[in-house]
Amino acid sequence: MNKHLHIISFTVPYPPNYGGVVDLFWKLPALQKAGIQIHLHCFEYGQNLQTELNKYCASVHYYKRLVGLNGLSFTLPYIVASRKNEELFLKLLEDDYPILLEGIHSTYLLNDNRFENRKIIVRLHNVECNYYKHLANNSNNLLNKLYYLAEHLLLKKYEKKLATTKAIFLTVTEKDKSTFIHQFGYKNINYLPLFLPESWKFNLATTKNSYCLYQADLSVVNNEKAAIWLLEKVFNTIDFPLIVAGKNPSLKLIQIVKKYKHVTLNANPNNEVMQQLISHAQINILPSLSNTGIKLKLLNALYNGKYCLVNSNTIDGTEFESLCIVANNVEEMQQKIKELFCMSFNEPEIIKRKTVLDKIYNNTQNAEQLIKYIFDES
Repeated sequence: MNKHLHIISFTVPYPPNYGGVVDLFWKLPALQKAGIQIHLHCFEYGQNLQTELNKYCASVHYYKRLVGLNGLSFTLPYIVASRKNEELFLKLLEDDYPILLEGIHSTYLLNDNRFENRKIIVRLHNVECNYYKHLANNSNNLLNKLYYLAEHLLLKKYEKKLATTKAIFLTVTEKDKSTFIHQFGYKNINYLPLFLPESWKFNLATTKNSYCLYQADLSVVNNEKAAIWLLEKVFNTIDFPLIVAGKNPSLKLIQIVKKYKHVTLNANPNNEVMQQLISHAQINILPSLSNTGIKLKLLNALYNGKYCLVNSNTIDGTEFESLCIVANNVEEMQQKIKELFCMSFNEPEIIKRKTVLDKIYNNTQNAEQLIKYIFDES
């Protein structure tokens, strides 16, 4: 008998060209290969409809997200309230298939009594209240800071409330699982690793290359601030070539890059170009200002790049410390760059990464585990 599953995605999960969408998209072919009939429901705000999704889903539905004042609520986080949609709810009520909610963003229906007895699984991509607190702490824009603080407070209350529901919760790290248990009192919660691109196969060159790379979604305040820190504190007194690459850099970042002749900016590279930048870099430098969630850009660099130079925030709550070089201040970072730039990346490093990562990130076995949670299979 066919197994059907509704998946509610907080955004259109294609193309998978930034961290938040990778797990969403690559879950689809993995579940399809396991025989699951997927009914995908996406919230879109400006994206085009993606016919690629039809290859993996029995049906695909799109819904407008409420933006601006229309999505505001004094009692619910904006990321949740702006995704309230009665058309979606009525579609879900046409059958009794289980529902997978992608992110806290998609959980409004847990407040709706019509779904009280429905099998619901929530994929927790982050401890969102902590993430928004970090955004508030690092924002220099007063209006943005106030929004992030308000969202932090609403999310803190909301994430605690969800612990009382009947849903099953799945985190992306063991650290997040522990936080939800001890900070919010979650009981029906488990850890399920991320789903990653099938093309990530450790096809790493061992020849030396001539630049360092920082890559991220540059429109996120924490990432922009990390990039500026690298420019103004680390690369201001060393002249090793650095490429900063990512989505939607601000005018402020563009102007700062122009001050340094050995730094170049690659704005909005497509996925192919980004992967080339990662694989050809001698050092992928990935400091983080927050220790929340898991950094997909780090996993990308570990699978597809050479040396990964990080700070403790980047690897906090992961099993990747042995795979990275850690530096937590300017002097350490500069020293490690000087050392790594002259070293050849070797086969033992690749074997070590493969040994650690293949045990965790296996789309087939993780799809099987997810199916067990959804359909109560022992």
